Amino acid sequence: MNPTKSPVNLLLLLVLLFWSGSGGAQVHLWLTDPDKSIFLKDQTASLLFGGATNENATIDVDEDETFQTIDGFGCCLTGGSATHLIEMNPANRAALLEELFTTDGSNIGISYLRVSIGASDLNDHPYSYDDLPAGQTDTNMMKFSLAPDDATVIPVLKEILAVNPDIKILGSPWSSPSWMKDTNDTRGGSLKREFYDAYARYFIKYIEGMKAEGIGIDAITIQNEPLNAKNNPSMQMSAREEADFIKNSLGPAFHTAGIDTKIIIYDHNCDHPEYPISMLNDPEVKKYVDGSAFHLYAGKISALSEVHNAHPDKALYFTEQWMNADSNFKRSFDQHIRNLVIGATRNWSRNVLEWNLDSDSNYQPHTDRGGCDRCQGAITIDGNRVTRNAGYYVMAHGAKFVRPGSIRIGSNYLPTLPNVAFKAPDGQKILLVLNNGQSPRTFNIRYRGKQAESTLSGGAVGTYIW
Repeated sequence: MNPTKSPVNLLLLLVLLFWSGSGGAQVHLWLTDPDKSIFLKDQTASLLFGGATNENATIDVDEDETFQTIDGFGCCLTGGSATHLIEMNPANRAALLEELFTTDGSNIGISYLRVSIGASDLNDHPYSYDDLPAGQTDTNMMKFSLAPDDATVIPVLKEILAVNPDIKILGSPWSSPSWMKDTNDTRGGSLKREFYDAYARYFIKYIEGMKAEGIGIDAITIQNEPLNAKNNPSMQMSAREEADFIKNSLGPAFHTAGIDTKIIIYDHNCDHPEYPISMLNDPEVKKYVDGSAFHLYAGKISALSEVHNAHPDKALYFTEQWMNADSNFKRSFDQHIRNLVIGATRNWSRNVLEWNLDSDSNYQPHTDRGGCDRCQGAITIDGNRVTRNAGYYVMAHGAKFVRPGSIRIGSNYLPTLPNVAFKAPDGQKILLVLNNGQSPRTFNIRYRGKQAESTLSGGAVGTYIW
């Protein structure tokens, strides 16, 4: 018998060829280098894993060390975002949605969206799905209607789902209907205890109504920024109040109605990890809760790990971070790659969402009395003209390559080269690296005892795939 014809020996031969210094596994690099005006470009010269050694800093990738599963990368589709999209020429809009929501060619493959339940502060006016004249109530939700979203949000979501039917959608309310609140106002105030059950029915009507439109809501948060009463709309909700609402109203109502949409708590800044921890410490709350959501306008991204360490059986999500229109591209890109795409996922987040998908060049629309007037979209839409901003490329470096179902794997963190690694469902390894310095850095990527050498300019980001 010829030993080279043995299946086992052939396999060994292929493995040796795979890892040989001259013909090793190829590492493909997709690069964004703001200084050199390179934006998410596939580099023609692939790297090779080999056996050579040097004194460079080394990032070790270990696929045997595994962490959380990734649900996706994306952004928030506000009412304003949907309005700009729906006002485009249908052919231009279709081409843009293909670019945003598929992975073909240079398309970026957004895989997760957050939408507002009712208006956010990036609508042209505040509203809920059950607004009533002063003095009236509707505890049984007989007047509930998704009609305010019929012309914009719903048709845009349907077109997105036609392009990417597997996209996950998270719904978050900025406020309950005003008649449920102690201020009877869209801005600030708190949910009255007497309307907890009615508000639970409001969530169910929303989920069922969207399902009837062909739009599945994977998860909801209870309240966007429950410690912030300055937006319009907004509503305050303490951890005790949110816990009471879930365990005594929303959780049982979901169970009775057979709703399998996930319940996610908190949905606010990283400076108060005790908020979700205190809720999850109550087993009667915890049994209904999938996980906690965070923003990073205050605090440190490591707060997510603090919550994970307290309750490792519950998921973590990163659901919002804005880009200030006054900030430059390089600084915004660097901060969001480092703190969110790398930072949030290294701290157990299953997703990363930018705020928001699109705006126009005047940052419209927004509500009065607290709407954001400097929120730059990932893209800017003026009629049919589209400009791709820093948020677009932040999303792209995660969304295009780290597909839903990918698993974060081990990699050593280097302060000068922040990084995070994943294993995709098809077995490919993905390593995202930022050079957060001013000058070029040459470093090694080491995997299973072999290494490849690469150089990134100051401020550049590389997504390495093998």
